[in-house]
Amino acid sequence: MMTRPFKTARRTTLRQLVLAGVVLALPFAAPARADETKPADTSRLVSIGGAVTEIIYALGEEGRLVARDSTSLYPEAVTKLPDVGYMRALSPEGVLAVNPSAIIAIEGSGPPEALSVLKSASVPFAMVPETFDRDGILKKIEAVGAFLHVEDKAKTLEESVAADLDAAIAEAAKRPENERKRVIFVLSMQNGRVMASGTGTAADGILKLAGLVNAVGTFPGYKPLTDEAIIEAKPDVILMMERGGNHDAGVQEIIAHPALGLTPAAQNKAIIRMDGLHMLGFGPRTASAVRELTKSVYGG
Repeated sequence: MMTRPFKTARRTTLRQLVLAGVVLALPFAAPARADETKPADTSRLVSIGGAVTEIIYALGEEGRLVARDSTSLYPEAVTKLPDVGYMRALSPEGVLAVNPSAIIAIEGSGPPEALSVLKSASVPFAMVPETFDRDGILKKIEAVGAFLHVEDKAKTLEESVAADLDAAIAEAAKRPENERKRVIFVLSMQNGRVMASGTGTAADGILKLAGLVNAVGTFPGYKPLTDEAIIEAKPDVILMMERGGNHDAGVQEIIAHPALGLTPAAQNKAIIRMDGLHMLGFGPRTASAVRELTKSVYGG
Protein backbone atom coordinates (compact mmCIF):
# COMPACT_ATOMS: atom_id res chain seq x y z
CA MET A 1 0.00 0.00 0.00
CA MET A 2 2.94 2.32 0.56
CA THR A 3 4.58 1.76 -2.82
CA ARG A 4 2.25 3.94 -4.90
CA PRO A 5 2.83 7.20 -2.96
CA PHE A 6 6.54 6.50 -3.04
CA LYS A 7 6.51 6.01 -6.83
CA THR A 8 4.39 9.12 -7.32
CA ALA A 9 6.75 11.16 -5.18
CA ARG A 10 9.73 9.84 -7.11
CA ARG A 11 8.15 10.73 -10.47
CA THR A 12 7.41 14.25 -9.19
CA THR A 13 10.99 14.67 -8.04
CA LEU A 14 12.33 13.56 -11.42
CA ARG A 15 9.99 15.94 -13.25
CA GLN A 16 11.17 18.81 -11.07
CA LEU A 17 14.79 17.97 -11.75
CA VAL A 18 14.21 17.92 -15.51
CA LEU A 19 12.42 21.28 -15.40
CA ALA A 20 15.16 22.72 -13.27
CA GLY A 21 17.74 21.53 -15.79
CA VAL A 22 15.88 23.22 -18.62
CA VAL A 23 15.65 26.49 -16.73
CA LEU A 24 19.37 26.37 -15.88
CA ALA A 25 20.20 25.75 -19.53
CA LEU A 26 18.26 28.77 -20.85
CA PRO A 27 20.88 31.43 -20.06
CA PHE A 28 23.49 29.43 -21.94
CA ALA A 29 21.23 29.19 -25.03
CA ALA A 30 20.83 32.96 -25.33
CA PRO A 31 24.27 33.70 -26.87
CA ALA A 32 23.56 31.22 -29.70
CA ARG A 33 20.38 33.11 -30.64
CA ALA A 34 22.28 36.40 -30.52
CA ASP A 35 24.89 35.04 -32.95
CA GLU A 36 22.14 34.10 -35.41
CA THR A 37 21.00 37.73 -35.59
CA LYS A 38 24.48 39.04 -36.30
CA PRO A 39 24.46 41.04 -39.59
CA ALA A 40 25.63 39.00 -42.55
CA ASP A 41 28.86 39.87 -44.32
CA THR A 42 27.63 40.94 -47.77
CA SER A 43 30.95 42.22 -49.06
CA ARG A 44 31.19 39.38 -51.64
CA LEU A 45 27.63 38.96 -52.85
CA VAL A 46 26.07 36.63 -55.40
CA SER A 47 22.74 37.91 -56.73
CA ILE A 48 20.21 35.52 -58.26
CA GLY A 49 17.26 37.07 -60.09
CA GLY A 50 17.21 39.97 -62.52
CA ALA A 51 15.02 42.22 -60.36
CA VAL A 52 17.16 41.62 -57.26
CA THR A 53 20.29 42.58 -59.17
CA GLU A 54 18.62 45.71 -60.56
CA ILE A 55 17.66 46.73 -57.04
CA ILE A 56 21.24 46.29 -55.83
CA TYR A 57 22.39 48.65 -58.60
CA ALA A 58 19.55 51.10 -57.91
CA LEU A 59 20.70 51.21 -54.27
CA GLY A 60 24.24 52.00 -55.41
CA GLU A 61 25.57 48.81 -53.81
CA GLU A 62 26.84 47.06 -56.94
CA GLY A 63 30.41 47.13 -55.60
CA ARG A 64 29.51 44.16 -53.41
CA LEU A 65 28.65 41.89 -56.33
CA VAL A 66 31.07 39.15 -57.33
CA ALA A 67 28.68 37.12 -59.53
CA ARG A 68 25.11 37.00 -60.84
CA ASP A 69 22.72 34.60 -62.54
CA SER A 70 21.90 34.51 -66.25
CA THR A 71 18.64 36.47 -65.84
CA SER A 72 20.58 39.44 -64.44
CA LEU A 73 21.16 41.43 -67.61
CA TYR A 74 20.48 45.01 -66.53
CA PRO A 75 22.27 47.31 -66.29
CA GLU A 76 24.68 46.19 -68.98
CA ALA A 77 27.65 46.52 -66.63
CA VAL A 78 26.44 43.50 -64.66
CA THR A 79 27.02 41.21 -67.64
CA LYS A 80 30.76 41.57 -67.06
CA LEU A 81 30.44 39.62 -63.81
CA PRO A 82 30.74 35.81 -63.68
CA ASP A 83 27.48 34.02 -64.54
CA VAL A 84 26.55 31.24 -62.08
CA GLY A 85 23.75 29.88 -64.29
CA TYR A 86 20.00 30.09 -64.77
CA MET A 87 18.10 30.93 -61.60
CA ARG A 88 15.86 27.83 -61.80
CA ALA A 89 18.70 25.44 -62.64
CA LEU A 90 21.46 26.46 -60.26
CA SER A 91 24.51 24.38 -59.49
CA PRO A 92 25.71 24.78 -55.89
CA GLU A 93 29.28 24.16 -57.00
CA GLY A 94 29.06 26.98 -59.54
CA VAL A 95 27.69 29.45 -57.01
CA LEU A 96 30.17 28.56 -54.28
CA ALA A 97 33.11 28.58 -56.71
CA VAL A 98 33.18 32.40 -56.63
CA ASN A 99 33.74 32.28 -52.85
CA PRO A 100 30.75 34.41 -51.83
CA SER A 101 30.34 35.83 -48.36
CA ALA A 102 26.55 35.93 -48.91
CA ILE A 103 23.90 34.90 -51.44
CA ILE A 104 20.62 36.65 -52.20
CA ALA A 105 18.02 35.03 -54.45
CA ILE A 106 14.54 35.75 -55.75
CA GLU A 107 11.75 33.42 -54.66
CA GLY A 108 11.29 30.72 -57.29
CA SER A 109 15.01 30.09 -57.69
CA GLY A 110 16.06 26.47 -57.62
CA PRO A 111 16.01 23.57 -57.92
CA PRO A 112 15.11 22.89 -54.25
CA GLU A 113 17.97 20.46 -53.74
CA ALA A 114 20.46 23.08 -54.94
CA LEU A 115 19.03 25.66 -52.54
CA SER A 116 19.24 23.12 -49.72
CA VAL A 117 22.96 22.67 -50.34
CA LEU A 118 23.55 26.42 -50.56
CA LYS A 119 21.63 27.10 -47.35
CA SER A 120 23.70 24.51 -45.50
CA ALA A 121 27.03 25.82 -46.80
CA SER A 122 27.63 28.23 -43.88
CA VAL A 123 27.13 31.18 -46.25
CA PRO A 124 24.38 33.66 -45.28
CA PHE A 125 21.46 33.15 -47.67
CA ALA A 126 18.45 35.45 -48.17
CA MET A 127 15.32 34.67 -50.20
CA VAL A 128 13.48 37.70 -51.57
CA PRO A 129 9.68 37.29 -51.82
CA GLU A 130 8.12 37.51 -55.27
CA THR A 131 4.63 38.75 -56.12
CA PHE A 132 3.63 40.35 -59.37
CA ASP A 133 2.08 43.59 -58.21
CA ARG A 134 2.94 47.08 -57.01
CA ASP A 135 3.41 46.16 -53.37
CA GLY A 136 5.54 43.16 -54.30
CA ILE A 137 8.09 45.45 -55.96
CA LEU A 138 8.36 47.62 -52.86
CA LYS A 139 8.73 44.57 -50.62
CA LYS A 140 11.61 43.35 -52.79
CA ILE A 141 13.40 46.67 -52.33
CA GLU A 142 12.82 46.52 -48.58
CA ALA A 143 14.11 42.93 -48.36
CA VAL A 144 17.26 43.66 -50.36
CA GLY A 145 17.96 46.82 -48.37
CA ALA A 146 17.58 44.97 -45.09
CA PHE A 147 19.95 42.18 -46.12
CA LEU A 148 22.58 44.69 -47.27
CA HIS A 149 22.08 46.82 -44.11
CA VAL A 150 21.17 49.93 -46.15
CA GLU A 151 17.63 50.46 -44.91
CA ASP A 152 17.73 54.24 -45.37
CA LYS A 153 18.74 53.91 -49.01
CA ALA A 154 16.03 51.31 -49.52
CA LYS A 155 13.40 53.59 -48.01
CA THR A 156 14.36 56.41 -50.36
CA LEU A 157 14.26 54.08 -53.35
CA GLU A 158 10.89 52.65 -52.26
CA GLU A 159 9.37 56.13 -52.13
CA SER A 160 10.70 57.05 -55.56
CA VAL A 161 9.60 53.78 -57.19
CA ALA A 162 6.17 53.92 -55.51
CA ALA A 163 5.52 57.45 -56.78
CA ASP A 164 6.52 56.50 -60.32
CA LEU A 165 4.43 53.33 -60.25
CA ASP A 166 1.37 55.07 -58.86
CA ALA A 167 1.54 57.70 -61.59
CA ALA A 168 1.87 55.10 -64.36
CA ILE A 169 -0.92 52.93 -62.97
CA ALA A 170 -3.25 55.90 -62.48
CA GLU A 171 -2.71 57.02 -66.05
CA ALA A 172 -3.47 53.53 -67.40
CA ALA A 173 -6.58 53.29 -65.22
CA LYS A 174 -8.13 56.37 -66.84
CA ARG A 175 -9.12 54.32 -69.90
CA PRO A 176 -12.77 53.17 -69.69
CA GLU A 177 -13.10 49.43 -69.12
CA ASN A 178 -15.16 48.93 -72.27
CA GLU A 179 -12.26 50.34 -74.32
CA ARG A 180 -9.54 48.16 -72.84
CA LYS A 181 -7.76 45.79 -75.20
CA ARG A 182 -7.72 42.03 -74.80
CA VAL A 183 -4.15 40.74 -74.80
CA ILE A 184 -2.75 37.23 -75.04
CA PHE A 185 0.80 36.80 -73.76
CA VAL A 186 2.55 34.06 -75.74
CA LEU A 187 5.51 32.59 -73.89
CA SER A 188 6.58 30.31 -76.74
CA MET A 189 5.45 28.73 -80.00
CA GLN A 190 7.63 25.65 -80.23
CA ASN A 191 6.38 23.21 -82.87
CA GLY A 192 3.29 25.33 -83.34
CA ARG A 193 2.16 24.81 -79.73
CA VAL A 194 1.15 28.13 -78.17
CA MET A 195 2.17 28.42 -74.51
CA ALA A 196 0.21 31.30 -73.01
CA SER A 197 -0.04 33.06 -69.66
CA GLY A 198 -2.97 32.66 -67.31
CA THR A 199 -3.39 34.17 -63.85
CA GLY A 200 -0.80 34.52 -61.10
CA THR A 201 2.04 35.11 -63.57
CA ALA A 202 4.32 38.06 -64.23
CA ALA A 203 2.63 38.55 -67.60
CA ASP A 204 -0.81 38.67 -65.99
CA GLY A 205 0.54 41.10 -63.41
CA ILE A 206 1.92 43.59 -65.94
CA LEU A 207 -1.31 43.45 -67.96
CA LYS A 208 -3.28 44.37 -64.84
CA LEU A 209 -0.96 47.27 -63.99
CA ALA A 210 -1.32 48.55 -67.56
CA GLY A 211 -5.10 48.36 -67.44
CA LEU A 212 -5.27 45.61 -70.05
CA VAL A 213 -7.37 42.43 -70.14
CA ASN A 214 -5.73 39.01 -70.10
CA ALA A 215 -7.61 37.31 -72.92
CA VAL A 216 -6.93 33.85 -71.48
CA GLY A 217 -7.03 34.70 -67.77
CA THR A 218 -9.21 31.75 -66.81
CA PHE A 219 -6.49 29.32 -65.67
CA PRO A 220 -3.46 29.63 -63.37
CA GLY A 221 0.14 29.70 -64.59
CA TYR A 222 1.36 28.98 -68.11
CA LYS A 223 -0.45 26.47 -70.25
CA PRO A 224 -0.41 25.18 -73.86
CA LEU A 225 -3.63 26.27 -75.55
CA THR A 226 -5.82 24.40 -77.97
CA ASP A 227 -6.66 26.07 -81.26
CA GLU A 228 -10.25 26.39 -80.10
CA ALA A 229 -9.22 28.22 -76.90
CA ILE A 230 -7.08 30.69 -78.88
CA ILE A 231 -9.86 31.47 -81.35
CA GLU A 232 -12.40 31.82 -78.55
CA ALA A 233 -10.12 34.23 -76.65
CA LYS A 234 -10.33 36.79 -79.51
CA PRO A 235 -7.26 38.77 -78.47
CA ASP A 236 -6.83 42.28 -79.85
CA VAL A 237 -3.09 42.12 -79.21
CA ILE A 238 -0.46 39.37 -79.11
CA LEU A 239 2.34 40.13 -76.62
CA MET A 240 5.69 38.34 -76.61
CA MET A 241 9.20 38.70 -75.24
CA GLU A 242 12.16 39.72 -77.35
CA ARG A 243 14.62 36.94 -76.76
CA GLY A 244 15.51 35.29 -80.06
CA GLY A 245 16.26 31.61 -80.54
CA ASN A 246 13.62 29.01 -81.38
CA HIS A 247 11.23 30.55 -78.83
CA ASP A 248 10.82 33.70 -80.89
CA ALA A 249 8.20 33.67 -83.63
CA GLY A 250 8.12 36.04 -86.58
CA VAL A 251 5.06 37.97 -87.68
CA GLN A 252 4.52 35.68 -90.68
CA GLU A 253 4.72 32.57 -88.51
CA ILE A 254 2.08 33.99 -86.19
CA ILE A 255 -0.21 34.99 -89.03
CA ALA A 256 0.20 31.54 -90.59
CA HIS A 257 -0.70 29.76 -87.37
CA PRO A 258 -4.05 27.97 -87.81
CA ALA A 259 -5.51 29.54 -84.66
CA LEU A 260 -3.56 32.72 -83.97
CA GLY A 261 -3.97 33.70 -87.62
CA LEU A 262 -7.74 33.88 -87.13
CA THR A 263 -7.59 36.29 -84.19
CA PRO A 264 -8.21 40.04 -84.50
CA ALA A 265 -4.63 40.57 -83.24
CA ALA A 266 -3.03 38.65 -86.12
CA GLN A 267 -5.37 40.03 -88.73
CA ASN A 268 -4.46 43.57 -87.66
CA LYS A 269 -0.80 42.62 -87.15
CA ALA A 270 -1.09 43.89 -83.58
CA ILE A 271 1.95 41.96 -82.36
CA ILE A 272 4.10 43.54 -79.67
CA ARG A 273 7.48 42.45 -78.40
CA MET A 274 9.19 43.81 -75.30
CA ASP A 275 12.39 43.09 -73.44
CA GLY A 276 11.55 40.24 -71.08
CA LEU A 277 13.34 41.52 -67.97
CA HIS A 278 11.96 45.04 -68.40
CA MET A 279 8.40 43.78 -68.89
CA LEU A 280 8.26 40.85 -66.46
CA GLY A 281 11.02 41.53 -63.92
CA PHE A 282 8.87 43.56 -61.50
CA GLY A 283 11.86 45.59 -60.42
CA PRO A 284 12.58 49.33 -60.17
CA ARG A 285 11.81 49.91 -63.88
CA THR A 286 8.27 48.50 -63.87
CA ALA A 287 6.61 51.91 -64.18
CA SER A 288 8.59 52.41 -67.38
CA ALA A 289 7.41 48.99 -68.62
CA VAL A 290 3.77 49.92 -67.92
CA ARG A 291 4.13 53.12 -69.94
CA GLU A 292 5.89 51.35 -72.81
CA LEU A 293 3.26 48.63 -72.95
CA THR A 294 0.27 50.99 -72.92
CA LYS A 295 1.88 53.16 -75.58
CA SER A 296 2.58 50.12 -77.76
CA VAL A 297 -1.01 48.90 -77.40
CA TYR A 298 -2.88 52.17 -77.79
CA GLY A 299 -0.35 54.42 -79.52
CA GLY A 300 0.27 58.02 -78.64
